[in-house]
Amino acid sequence: MGRSDVQIDLATGMPMETNKIPLAVKLVYTAFVAVMVPIYWRDYGPQNFLYFCDVAILTTLVALWLESSFLISMQAVAILLPQTVWVIDYLAHFANLHLLGMTDYMFDSNRSLFLRGISLFHGWLPFLIVWMLIRLGYDKRAFVPQIVVGLALLAICYFGFAPPPAPLAKPNLAVNINYVYGLSDNSPQTIMPPLAWLGMLMVVFPVGIYLPTHLILCRVLSKREVLPEVGEAVAV
Repeated sequence: MGRSDVQIDLATGMPMETNKIPLAVKLVYTAFVAVMVPIYWRDYGPQNFLYFCDVAILTTLVALWLESSFLISMQAVAILLPQTVWVIDYLAHFANLHLLGMTDYMFDSNRSLFLRGISLFHGWLPFLIVWMLIRLGYDKRAFVPQIVVGLALLAICYFGFAPPPAPLAKPNLAVNINYVYGLSDNSPQTIMPPLAWLGMLMVVFPVGIYLPTHLILCRVLSKREVLPEVGEAVAV
């Protein structure tokens, strides 16, 4: 009575506690994604879902229902630091400060308030991920797979899509996905050769973003092994 079921984690062979995420959270989040996906697809194009943050939105949905520490840990490594920067850049606008320009689109009157309201997920998703890590624990195995996924996404976004700006016929079409052509969606960067910029990103993301996040999470939210109580059956 009052205890969560204990099942075997197929990846580790260890018992794990289930039902750590309330059903209400799963349902509300699922409803949000059900609204967001078709609207983003229509306004930004399917390539928009290659952004790290959009990959995180979809993967978090799966992680919620499976209560997967591994999947949510990958998303934590991928976006906690960048999305924290997003929040700072967004809040800076209200103080008339222009920092990186990451959130300029949130103040673009050519985009509907509803569309921009949906994009506010960048602000609350990091907190949801941290909350899930508190409940599920950080799985340190997520670090290397996220590096592989991250580098693959950068390569796909660079070699698979044209540089900015967006075509005049579709001004909201997603371009410069994951900043593979520079920090601006209006024109490619000119500081260095394009491939040099891509190469820099392929070093910065694993070393400057993923590694520090991984080390911090290992220290403060590392996953604990959950053992069954004496006399408690383990369900497989």
